[in-house]
Amino acid sequence: MFRLLWHHLAKTPPSPPIAAAQTDGHAGEAVLVRPLPDGWCGTSVHMRHVDCGSCNGCDWELSALLNPVYDIQRYGLDFVASPRHADLLLVTGSVTRHLQEALTMTYEATPDPKVVVAVGDCACGAGPFSGAYACGTGAEDHVPVHLKIPGCPPSPAMIIAALRALLK
Repeated sequence: MFRLLWHHLAKTPPSPPIAAAQTDGHAGEAVLVRPLPDGWCGTSVHMRHVDCGSCNGCDWELSALLNPVYDIQRYGLDFVASPRHADLLLVTGSVTRHLQEALTMTYEATPDPKVVVAVGDCACGAGPFSGAYACGTGAEDHVPVHLKIPGCPPSPAMIIAALRALLK
Protein backbone atom coordinates (compact mmCIF):
# COMPACT_ATOMS: atom_id res chain seq x y z
CA MET A 1 0.00 0.00 0.00
CA PHE A 2 2.73 2.43 0.95
CA ARG A 3 4.71 1.51 -2.17
CA LEU A 4 1.67 2.30 -4.35
CA LEU A 5 1.10 5.61 -2.56
CA TRP A 6 4.78 6.58 -2.82
CA HIS A 7 4.85 5.66 -6.51
CA HIS A 8 1.79 7.83 -7.16
CA LEU A 9 3.20 10.80 -5.22
CA ALA A 10 6.58 10.53 -6.88
CA LYS A 11 5.13 10.37 -10.41
CA THR A 12 2.46 13.07 -10.01
CA PRO A 13 3.70 16.47 -11.19
CA PRO A 14 3.27 19.38 -8.78
CA SER A 15 0.54 21.89 -9.42
CA PRO A 16 1.49 24.42 -12.09
CA PRO A 17 2.80 27.83 -11.03
CA ILE A 18 0.38 30.74 -11.24
CA ALA A 19 1.38 33.66 -13.47
CA ALA A 20 1.58 37.17 -11.99
CA ALA A 21 -1.40 39.46 -12.52
CA GLN A 22 -1.29 42.58 -14.61
CA THR A 23 -2.52 45.76 -12.95
CA ASP A 24 -2.71 48.17 -15.88
CA GLY A 25 -6.50 48.16 -16.22
CA HIS A 26 -7.14 46.08 -19.35
CA ALA A 27 -10.37 44.12 -19.49
CA GLY A 28 -10.19 40.88 -17.59
CA GLU A 29 -7.20 41.90 -15.49
CA ALA A 30 -6.98 42.97 -11.87
CA VAL A 31 -6.95 46.73 -11.36
CA LEU A 32 -5.14 48.40 -8.45
CA VAL A 33 -7.52 51.23 -7.54
CA ARG A 34 -5.67 52.88 -4.65
CA PRO A 35 -2.27 52.37 -3.03
CA LEU A 36 -1.94 50.04 -0.09
CA PRO A 37 -2.06 51.65 3.38
CA ASP A 38 1.18 52.47 5.16
CA GLY A 39 2.36 49.73 7.45
CA TRP A 40 0.41 46.98 5.68
CA CYS A 41 2.60 43.90 5.68
CA GLY A 42 1.82 41.41 2.98
CA THR A 43 3.95 38.43 3.95
CA SER A 44 1.33 36.27 5.68
CA VAL A 45 -2.16 37.56 5.03
CA HIS A 46 -5.37 36.50 6.75
CA MET A 47 -8.46 37.10 4.63
CA ARG A 48 -12.12 37.44 5.55
CA HIS A 49 -14.71 36.78 2.85
CA VAL A 50 -17.81 39.01 2.91
CA ASP A 51 -20.71 37.96 0.68
CA CYS A 52 -22.89 41.03 0.10
CA GLY A 53 -25.60 39.49 -2.05
CA SER A 54 -23.91 37.52 -4.80
CA CYS A 55 -25.20 34.67 -6.95
CA ASN A 56 -22.52 32.48 -5.25
CA GLY A 57 -20.46 32.07 -8.43
CA CYS A 58 -17.55 34.03 -6.94
CA ASP A 59 -18.03 32.25 -3.61
CA TRP A 60 -17.50 28.88 -5.29
CA GLU A 61 -14.32 30.14 -6.92
CA LEU A 62 -13.05 31.44 -3.56
CA SER A 63 -13.77 28.09 -1.92
CA ALA A 64 -11.78 26.40 -4.70
CA LEU A 65 -8.71 28.33 -3.54
CA LEU A 66 -8.39 25.97 -0.58
CA ASN A 67 -8.47 22.71 -2.56
CA PRO A 68 -5.26 20.80 -3.38
CA VAL A 69 -5.15 22.08 -6.97
CA TYR A 70 -4.78 25.77 -6.08
CA ASP A 71 -3.69 25.50 -2.40
CA ILE A 72 -3.62 29.19 -1.58
CA GLN A 73 -1.99 28.49 1.77
CA ARG A 74 1.34 27.78 0.07
CA TYR A 75 1.54 31.51 -0.69
CA GLY A 76 0.94 32.57 2.91
CA LEU A 77 -2.74 33.38 2.35
CA ASP A 78 -5.45 31.95 4.58
CA PHE A 79 -9.11 32.53 5.40
CA VAL A 80 -10.20 33.45 8.93
CA ALA A 81 -13.63 33.32 10.53
CA SER A 82 -13.58 36.71 12.23
CA PRO A 83 -12.92 40.17 10.75
CA ARG A 84 -11.01 40.98 13.96
CA HIS A 85 -8.29 38.55 12.83
CA ALA A 86 -8.22 39.67 9.18
CA ASP A 87 -5.77 41.82 7.25
CA LEU A 88 -7.74 41.76 4.01
CA LEU A 89 -11.45 41.72 3.15
CA LEU A 90 -12.65 39.90 0.02
CA VAL A 91 -16.02 41.36 -0.99
CA THR A 92 -18.25 39.49 -3.44
CA GLY A 93 -21.63 40.45 -4.87
CA SER A 94 -23.30 43.76 -5.53
CA VAL A 95 -23.96 45.23 -2.11
CA THR A 96 -27.69 44.85 -1.46
CA ARG A 97 -29.60 47.31 0.69
CA HIS A 98 -29.96 44.77 3.47
CA LEU A 99 -26.22 43.99 3.62
CA GLN A 100 -24.83 47.55 3.46
CA GLU A 101 -24.72 47.81 7.23
CA ALA A 102 -23.14 44.35 7.60
CA LEU A 103 -20.36 45.29 5.17
CA THR A 104 -19.70 48.56 6.98
CA MET A 105 -19.64 46.83 10.37
CA THR A 106 -17.26 44.15 9.06
CA TYR A 107 -14.98 46.83 7.62
CA GLU A 108 -14.94 48.73 10.91
CA ALA A 109 -14.24 45.53 12.90
CA THR A 110 -11.15 44.79 10.81
CA PRO A 111 -8.02 46.21 12.47
CA ASP A 112 -5.94 48.86 10.72
CA PRO A 113 -4.13 48.76 8.33
CA LYS A 114 -6.64 46.88 6.19
CA VAL A 115 -7.03 46.18 2.50
CA VAL A 116 -10.31 45.59 0.63
CA VAL A 117 -10.47 43.53 -2.57
CA ALA A 118 -13.61 43.49 -4.74
CA VAL A 119 -13.94 40.06 -6.38
CA GLY A 120 -16.18 39.66 -9.42
CA ASP A 121 -18.04 42.03 -11.70
CA CYS A 122 -20.85 42.67 -9.20
CA ALA A 123 -18.49 43.82 -6.44
CA CYS A 124 -16.52 45.90 -8.96
CA GLY A 125 -19.66 47.90 -9.82
CA ALA A 126 -20.86 46.08 -12.93
CA GLY A 127 -22.53 42.73 -13.41
CA PRO A 128 -26.05 41.61 -14.19
CA PHE A 129 -27.57 42.94 -10.94
CA SER A 130 -26.08 46.44 -11.06
CA GLY A 131 -28.68 49.16 -10.73
CA ALA A 132 -31.50 46.83 -9.72
CA TYR A 133 -34.00 47.90 -7.07
CA ALA A 134 -32.41 46.13 -4.11
CA CYS A 135 -28.78 46.26 -5.29
CA GLY A 136 -26.16 48.93 -5.17
CA THR A 137 -23.45 49.61 -7.69
CA GLY A 138 -20.60 47.79 -5.97
CA ALA A 139 -18.40 47.69 -2.90
CA GLU A 140 -16.58 50.94 -3.65
CA ASP A 141 -19.68 52.98 -2.75
CA HIS A 142 -19.56 51.63 0.82
CA VAL A 143 -15.92 50.87 1.69
CA PRO A 144 -12.59 52.00 0.18
CA VAL A 145 -11.56 49.31 -2.32
CA HIS A 146 -7.86 48.82 -3.06
CA LEU A 147 -7.97 46.10 -5.72
CA LYS A 148 -10.66 45.03 -8.20
CA ILE A 149 -10.65 41.55 -9.72
CA PRO A 150 -13.19 41.52 -12.59
CA GLY A 151 -14.86 38.47 -14.04
CA CYS A 152 -18.18 36.70 -13.79
CA PRO A 153 -16.85 34.81 -11.90
CA PRO A 154 -13.07 35.27 -11.98
CA SER A 155 -11.12 32.03 -12.10
CA PRO A 156 -9.22 30.84 -9.01
CA ALA A 157 -5.96 31.22 -10.94
CA MET A 158 -6.79 34.87 -11.68
CA ILE A 159 -7.68 35.53 -8.03
CA ILE A 160 -4.42 33.97 -6.84
CA ALA A 161 -2.38 35.91 -9.41
CA ALA A 162 -3.99 39.21 -8.38
CA LEU A 163 -3.50 38.55 -4.66
CA ARG A 164 0.13 37.53 -5.20
CA ALA A 165 0.76 40.69 -7.20
CA LEU A 166 -0.79 42.65 -4.33
CA LEU A 167 1.59 41.02 -1.85
CA LYS A 168 4.70 42.02 -3.78
